[in-house]
Amino acid sequence: MSHAVLPSDDTHPPACENCATPLQGDFCHACGQSTHSPVRHVAHAVEEVFESFWHLDGRIFRTVRDLFVPGRIASRYLDGQRVRYVAPMRLFVILTLLTFFVAKFVVQDAMQSLEPGQVRTDDVAVEFSQARTDDDVRAVLDAALAGIDETRRTVGALPGVSPQLDIAETQVRAHARSRLAELGADDASPAAAETIANATSTPVDAQGAAATKPAADGARTTPRTPPTVGGPIGERIERNVMRLRDEPQLYARAVLGVAPTALFILVPLFAVLLKLLYLFQGRLYLEHVVVGLYSHAALMLGLLLVFCGALVIPWLGLHALWGAGAVVVLQSLLLWAMPVYLLLMQKRVYGQSWPWTLVKFVIIGVLYFALFLSVAIPMAGYALYAL
Repeated sequence: MSHAVLPSDDTHPPACENCATPLQGDFCHACGQSTHSPVRHVAHAVEEVFESFWHLDGRIFRTVRDLFVPGRIASRYLDGQRVRYVAPMRLFVILTLLTFFVAKFVVQDAMQSLEPGQVRTDDVAVEFSQARTDDDVRAVLDAALAGIDETRRTVGALPGVSPQLDIAETQVRAHARSRLAELGADDASPAAAETIANATSTPVDAQGAAATKPAADGARTTPRTPPTVGGPIGERIERNVMRLRDEPQLYARAVLGVAPTALFILVPLFAVLLKLLYLFQGRLYLEHVVVGLYSHAALMLGLLLVFCGALVIPWLGLHALWGAGAVVVLQSLLLWAMPVYLLLMQKRVYGQSWPWTLVKFVIIGVLYFALFLSVAIPMAGYALYAL
């Protein structure tokens, strides 16, 4: 008597369960589906998770590694070696989103001390209280104003930051004036009198808004209001500008939110420039798009490393000062290396002589900068409107 043999869990079905194609191995040659079923065996389910994870990560690591070599990954991809690398669009999207995600933390840390109520002058007030002579007061005042000027040079261009810095400067000068008065500097040397004059500034009320000065000859002053642009769009922008006085970080976050969209617009425009300047090489437009995607992906990777360095610098400044200095040097090298990287990549991918490559690189750089402004300015305006 013959007995039927029941298939074990590891027995492959005779045909693909997805497309019914007869099987000749562990994978269907028609649709690519594996014969291992994750719903029949726990080991197969775990295997599928880790196989997919490491397969994806292996390609990402290989792609990022080769991305550090200018032009290598783009040249190989255009030559047909595509399976080993993450697709250019996917890589660009991943690095762009990750870069601006980290950038939001960097901007948040940079502007944390500039939020309303966070521009602190308490430490400066303590230093003024410890000053014993008018020269000491002037030294503290000069140091505090120098710090405010440095902050204004670095992040003062962001909307809403300058008013906060002006308030801090007013408070510092008021502390200096008060301390000089306590020291009796009114009857002191001419230098002290000059310090008192320089320390005089517009008083700041409890809400941090500058009070209006009384006009000469009894003239009345009216509160300054922003000009009306007109229409609902202008009114909304007007209201948002007023909001930035109290929450300057809002605009930085809004700009970072629209920045990826601006880059998605710039990449095909960058490919158009490459197509025009390398018109006689016979390359397809999509090939130039691939070069543009990998170029911008490399820039995003460099910026990501710079932003990550900015996040660790405060911690290194407290625990390993030499490490913070090394990170600053690496950041500077990365920023300077970006245009050099693009030049070397252009030379390797298109293979022209150095004189022609340099000429075209300069032309593309100038035109791309103009395109960048034409896209970035409207995006910045939209960010202000969409607050």
